[in-house]
Amino acid sequence: MPEKSTGSKIIGAAEELFYEHGLRSVSVDMIAERAGVTKRTLYYHFDSKDDLIEAYLQARDNPTIERYRTWLGAADRPMPDRIRHLFSCLAEYAGQPNWRGCGFTRAAIELIDMPGHPAVIMAADHKKRFEAWLARAFEEAGTAGPALLGQQVVTLIEGAIAQILVHRDVSYARVAGQAAALLVAAASTGDIATGEATTRHGTARQKEAV
Repeated sequence: MPEKSTGSKIIGAAEELFYEHGLRSVSVDMIAERAGVTKRTLYYHFDSKDDLIEAYLQARDNPTIERYRTWLGAADRPMPDRIRHLFSCLAEYAGQPNWRGCGFTRAAIELIDMPGHPAVIMAADHKKRFEAWLARAFEEAGTAGPALLGQQVVTLIEGAIAQILVHRDVSYARVAGQAAALLVAAASTGDIATGEATTRHGTARQKEAV
């Protein structure tokens, strides 16, 4: 196996430390020590700690979405089963001792007083990309209202992660998976109305009542 470049070692060290301890608690000195390089060498590759934070999040972006894509599984299975399996995989993954939740969400929370920080923008972009991927998967499966359904299921995922972090109980992921599967099943059979359809139906009922 080829040896990692110095830049890759530094990013790897930053990724480990930021995820373990949070952005604010980790110093450049800690990253240099974990990477086995001098502070001068680190600053040769990265101008600032903010650059390291951006590199950390960028390194997690595609792998995170690919992990969920793997959990969703093959398209030859019914979508409700695939969604239930995704949440089951999340429960198993969250049960690992070193799991600390979503790095993007945690970054946005830590920097909540800095809404223009590049890391906060990257976190928001990642969440939108994730939601768009899920909506495309629903659209390809022929479900009704894929964009709204994607938003609903993402909300269940985020809620499950938050509850697991608070209670240290992975059953919240499975419960959320049951709710998500019901939503997807209804959308798959056309029994669920999108927000737009609900508005139209509500307007129609109002007209009938007049």
